[in-house]
Amino acid sequence: MSTEIFVENTANRYTQKISSGGHTLYADQPEQDKGDNKGPAPFDLLLSALGSCTSITLKMYAERKNIKLDVVTVRLNYIPPNEIDGSSSRIIRKIHLEGDFTEEQHQRMLEIADRCPVHNTLRENVDIMSSFE
Repeated sequence: MSTEIFVENTANRYTQKISSGGHTLYADQPEQDKGDNKGPAPFDLLLSALGSCTSITLKMYAERKNIKLDVVTVRLNYIPPNEIDGSSSRIIRKIHLEGDFTEEQHQRMLEIADRCPVHNTLRENVDIMSSFE
């Protein structure tokens, strides 16, 4: 699966227009970081990608297994690395599920959440190759 996203700056200071598959959204910095707050900050978009991928993956799994899964909510927090103790950055992901399923199915869905493609990508070493057009 190959994906191409097109990002370009706008007339606003840091606001970026993002185009993807016929959709348009905006990224920006919050006002406290001298942005115009016209859209989520880049790290917020990263967390949004993980949260939405987690939720979609769980819904797909539940549909395949005929599990009644009514509500999936995913809350995410980014914790930057601590230079003092040398810890790496961390993402805290809290998943809430509502539906009609057993405790065993509930635990299995937590395992499935860890298999969403964005989660797997974040855990891998990803080569980013930059060049000018």
